[in-house]
Amino acid sequence: MLDGLAGQERRILIWMCVLVGVNQLGFGSVVPVLPLYARQFGVPVAWVGAAIAVYGLARLFTSAPAGQIADRYGRRHALAIGAVATSAGNLWCALAGTYPEFMVGRFIAGIGAGMVVTAGQIVLADITTPARRGRMMSLYWGSFIFAAGAGPLPGGVLAEWFGLAAPFWAYAGLGLVVGAVAWFAVGETRGLARERAGGVKLPGFLAQLRLVGANRGFALVCMVSLVNAATRTGGLFNIVPLLGAEWLGLAPGTIGLAMALGSVVGLLAAYPAGWLSDRFGRKPVIVPTAMLSGVAMLLFCAAPDLVWFMAASLAWGLASGMGGPAPATYAADVAPPGMNAAAMSLFRMLGDIGYVAGPVGLGLVTDFHGPAVALVVCAGLLGASGMLFWVFAPETWRAEGRK
Repeated sequence: MLDGLAGQERRILIWMCVLVGVNQLGFGSVVPVLPLYARQFGVPVAWVGAAIAVYGLARLFTSAPAGQIADRYGRRHALAIGAVATSAGNLWCALAGTYPEFMVGRFIAGIGAGMVVTAGQIVLADITTPARRGRMMSLYWGSFIFAAGAGPLPGGVLAEWFGLAAPFWAYAGLGLVVGAVAWFAVGETRGLARERAGGVKLPGFLAQLRLVGANRGFALVCMVSLVNAATRTGGLFNIVPLLGAEWLGLAPGTIGLAMALGSVVGLLAAYPAGWLSDRFGRKPVIVPTAMLSGVAMLLFCAAPDLVWFMAASLAWGLASGMGGPAPATYAADVAPPGMNAAAMSLFRMLGDIGYVAGPVGLGLVTDFHGPAVALVVCAGLLGASGMLFWVFAPETWRAEGRK
């Protein structure tokens, strides 16, 4: 799986998979309890969505600064700063006595998440080339989705045994572990990106953002990422746990188990999907998985019992595992040499608009029309984004006939 990587790049990839795995394990642990934790403050569903959206809002405003820090001071600094903010924000959430205090903690945690995720994708862009980028991104993404999907299981168990605040305490501790890995184990990759620029003098960071953003394919893949984020945070993280608890009477631990099983499927599918994107191109992976994600939302909407709820989780896990790394791979493909930090931070920032809009918008739809309509809206958006990308986005890589 790691053939073709130099020793330094191989070591960095392995440690980045460890780092993102630990970070997302903590993130996933709060997923099944977040809506329930917010509801204990006596707020409506739309306000529960705001607790998720404020996290994305912080990520949205942090992505570009994270790219600047990574470009000026190094990737390792951005990762470590983000890890410390993640720990502090989740500690604040665990100690919150009112809903506004909880929102402040979520915002701080979102700042940390934005820096870690953005810097992580910059590192991956630094150490990969188009010929193997899909496979390497898939290994990273496989660690990402497996940990995020497995996290709800221990998170749900912790909530049942020790209370709804327990997963936030756990995430605060894991954030410190992420900081240690970032600072002491992950090597600096800024020099690799500059070497591949061939010594060409690059424009300022804002000029780089404008140059990258003007690319049609980049804009379209950011649209796909935005819809995926809106569906994941507004649908899967907000509506699905409430639907499972209030419609089907499932306990947090059972909801977490369903999501964890889906993550196992996603982990198994990630690397084959990366191989397919390196062999046949990025579009043949991005488009079908957008459609499959829409089918998963419809399955959640129609699930009459635990068996169908599990089936929907498995379908979502398969779609996430296969399609998750492909948009980031495409974004890295179109980044001009030496502009990885600008491209990946802009990709994250535009995608995170969905992280903000999804929970609030879909929460409002749920309040006025019910969760079923909200999940149908998710399915429609996913299908539309996939078709637009298929028709208008140029292919960036196809290995047929190439060595």
